[in-house]
Amino acid sequence: MHIVIMGCGRVGSILAHNLESRGHSVAVIDQDADAFRRLGPEFAGTTVTGAGFDGDVLRQAGIERADAFAAVSSGDNSNIISARLARETFGVSRVAARIYDQRRAQVYERLGIPTVATVRWTADRMLRHLLPEGNVEIFRDPTSTVSIIEVPVHREWIGHRVQRLEQATGARVAYLLRFGIGTLPTASSVVQEGDQIFMLVTDDMVATVTEIAAAPDGGQ
Repeated sequence: MHIVIMGCGRVGSILAHNLESRGHSVAVIDQDADAFRRLGPEFAGTTVTGAGFDGDVLRQAGIERADAFAAVSSGDNSNIISARLARETFGVSRVAARIYDQRRAQVYERLGIPTVATVRWTADRMLRHLLPEGNVEIFRDPTSTVSIIEVPVHREWIGHRVQRLEQATGARVAYLLRFGIGTLPTASSVVQEGDQIFMLVTDDMVATVTEIAAAPDGGQ
């Protein structure tokens, strides 16, 4: 794949190296030429100095043959304008934008531009570490109908099949984190000690799912 990244800050430079290490060709755009120093001498991709919402700059970066575009500069307006330009003018199918303003992020999600709302994501990650006994939402679909929450389960669920937890709560297990590795559950998957369980729910289900999963007799 050829991927264009707008913004060569910490996120953009790390993203560029990660993509290049996986064999993809990468072009990075930034208005400050000094920012490319973050890429280091080992970076073999293309660097283009200019604004990511300038069509000519995007063309220099190979947007016309790009398979994906990431807008990760420090400006919300620049990110969303360039993301929409990449998708609507140049027809790039995979587009994502970093947005600091959560309210804007929700609007752009509804316009079909996947966003990473930086402040909210960071706050949610902190909550997961500070309040391990509560459920924390880690994903919500663009229509705000379905979310994924981490659901703490009582020890009595250990040794029981994941399917039994789903039947009891009426919710689906999206995935498990086991020894720090994401795992998709199967029909034979069993809850093990230390598992982090993430479930697909609607808002009206959250309280019930959380209560059943946390109940001391839940696994009986």
